[in-house]
Amino acid sequence: MTPFGALVIDVLGGNIRVTLAGSNYAVTYHKPRSSPQLLAKSLPVNEDRHASMTQGEFLALAWRAANDKARELGWVV
Repeated sequence: MTPFGALVIDVLGGNIRVTLAGSNYAVTYHKPRSSPQLLAKSLPVNEDRHASMTQGEFLALAWRAANDKARELGWVV
């Protein structure tokens, strides 16, 4: 379990993928060389009514978790 609850954070090559356990929520971020920040490559399309949070809540937490991981990896300052 991460400090972000049931979020699972995986680093896959140059991508950071964040998923919410027990839901269909997943988002993948990458850090282009020309960008000072992470950018989302794929976002969840539909609301998961069985998830423990809304899609918006998931995306807000996922963004924070991915940025923390990117800082840890030295991808962003």
